[in-house]
Amino acid sequence: MNKNREPLFHISKRGDMPWYFGWGVRAASILLALLVCGIISSLVTSENPIQIYGTIFDGSFGSVRKFMVLLQNIAMLLCIALALTPAFKMRFWNIGGEGQALAGALAAAACMILMKDLPNIVVIPCMFITSILAGALWGAIPAVFKAKFGTNETLFTLMMNYVAIQLVAYFSVVWENPKGSGSIGVINPLTKIGWFPDPSGIKTAIGDFLANGWIADLPFSQALENLFIKSEWLFDILCSKYTVNIVIVALVTVGMYIYLNYTKHGYEISVVGESERTARYIGIKVDRVILRTMLISGAICGLAGLLLVGGTNHTLNADIVAGRGFTAVMVSWLAKFNPIWMVLTSFLLVFLERGAGEIATDFSLNASYGDILTGIILFFIIGGEFFINYKLSLKKSSKKEEK
Repeated sequence: MNKNREPLFHISKRGDMPWYFGWGVRAASILLALLVCGIISSLVTSENPIQIYGTIFDGSFGSVRKFMVLLQNIAMLLCIALALTPAFKMRFWNIGGEGQALAGALAAAACMILMKDLPNIVVIPCMFITSILAGALWGAIPAVFKAKFGTNETLFTLMMNYVAIQLVAYFSVVWENPKGSGSIGVINPLTKIGWFPDPSGIKTAIGDFLANGWIADLPFSQALENLFIKSEWLFDILCSKYTVNIVIVALVTVGMYIYLNYTKHGYEISVVGESERTARYIGIKVDRVILRTMLISGAICGLAGLLLVGGTNHTLNADIVAGRGFTAVMVSWLAKFNPIWMVLTSFLLVFLERGAGEIATDFSLNASYGDILTGIILFFIIGGEFFINYKLSLKKSSKKEEK
């Protein structure tokens, strides 16, 4: 009896394949994920599967507000994914997007709180500068240790996340408002604000703005309110508090695509990612590229933290980034480090996550039910990527081997 039996199947790396094969597998993975989620939800809720799928779409497209929240969540996830991508392409595994974004958020909140008596023309530029610098610093620390001492960047950046979380938790107590609440509350809240229609039907803002540091109150966003826009939903989209964030991230996306594909720095990142030895041989200073790339990565994460604090949340807590720093790793990986494809992968993950949450809310299920569905969806998506990159070969039968 042969004790060294061969395995039932072998896993081998796939070679080059047509692009439509990969996207076909991804589409099949998503459809299977939706099918399984629909079946499970139908069994749990005893509802019609069609209604379940309708609920998933309603979570993102049921109203203008839901649609804008969808775009906002996509923008924030995409922003952090864009930040991580240069490092990943360089094979520097930056798992610290969460902490770098928190560092930027902390800097933005500090400016809003400590400079509350100064005009926005001073506060907002300071917020941008300090948040970007804070994120860059948080990214530069592990880069220096990696370049000089060869430390493990994955572990280092991961641990930096927890340092940032504790710093935010500390300052949440220092700046708590009201005292004893353990929370900062709304920073520099809007007061005396309202709307009235004039005879032409244009909405006009009235009241005093006491919202120092609120990026949604930038001059060009206020100017949109005075445009002659007859469409109610178009007005709501253009004047949403999320619009500025979405526009900024869209610009960052285009800029990152150009940076990675059409600049000398982007070329150096690719070469270092392929082989550090080759990069050194052709004269590229690898240590400098590592430090520069992590400064950029951390800076964009810091910008994401700024947009969360100054653009939408207007407060600060340890959960403000909400795990996007880790989800962004998957967004970047699924898109093969292509900033344009990241728009689609960000949409996919956010859309499915919001749909899962909507099912849990509409059918009065435990809040964890949405997380369960999200986990199922991610399982199928990651499984699809496995079959794109690897193939299974069944063991040949013994009869065939004898022949």
